[in-house]
Amino acid sequence: MQGLVIKSTGSWYEVQLENKTLISARIRGKFRMEGFKVTNPVTVGDIVDLEEDKENYVIHKIHPRKNYIIRKSVNLSKQYHILAANLDQAVLMVSATHPKTYSEFIDRFLVTATAYHIPGVIIINKTDLYGAEEMEQLKQWMEIYTAAGYKCIAASVVSGEGIKEVEELLKHKISVVSGHSGVGKSSLINKIDPRLNLKTAIVSEMHEQGKHTTTFAEMHPLAFGGYIIDTPGIKGLGLADMKKEEVCKYFPEFLPFAEHCRFNNCVHIKEPGCAVKEAVITKKIREERYNSYLNIYHEDEQENYR
Repeated sequence: MQGLVIKSTGSWYEVQLENKTLISARIRGKFRMEGFKVTNPVTVGDIVDLEEDKENYVIHKIHPRKNYIIRKSVNLSKQYHILAANLDQAVLMVSATHPKTYSEFIDRFLVTATAYHIPGVIIINKTDLYGAEEMEQLKQWMEIYTAAGYKCIAASVVSGEGIKEVEELLKHKISVVSGHSGVGKSSLINKIDPRLNLKTAIVSEMHEQGKHTTTFAEMHPLAFGGYIIDTPGIKGLGLADMKKEEVCKYFPEFLPFAEHCRFNNCVHIKEPGCAVKEAVITKKIREERYNSYLNIYHEDEQENYR
């Protein structure tokens, strides 16, 4: 029989069969991802084959994934954790305050999503809390990421801003929703579909960090069609099967200019005749995005790259 993995709790998986029945199952044997080690061979969003084994159901085959998104394992630096698979879009929720999200974190997420062939979307949440400084940050984010080709939505559970737009975004799609703990993922999901009643937590006033309310990734069917996958707060996204020379390919606004670089293998740092660097100078590419690219390229933790 075949099913869709909708929840992972480590050693057990909740699987929805084709007739919508939910069962619990374990895995049989070893499943490996070619090229790098993962802590969870089966993940939410996987299509799997199962069979009965005495009193239990056992997963014995994982169907090929159209895509997936991963992060570095929290405890094992040279291993990776698959957040979800077979996605239509990766939605990153950010905030300019309480807690503050930094632009390089956004850029790293978008590079990861783009590299794994998942359209990235940004929801800028908690706009009801924004003063003048935060509103300026909101404006910059909207300009920068819209120009780079990403959809951006400003939203607030309190004021209702953007809620209908978020609902339309998620309708009839499988979406992973990610972001720092405390940024309001569960609150916003509950707003668009109250019957889900996901747990929420108050952000610490001292450290402006949220408590982890989502321990394991879980897929939830939406009342208006589609699924969302709520994930634990991300501590570090991994670019496990990517060479650092490839990172520039995942900044979409670089690509039209890169075609005009003098060298085909230009990585847009020290090479002469670089059209991307020229576009930064002439403000056709935002300097903030180029600086994020440099930081990702030059980062010290080289285990992010093969």
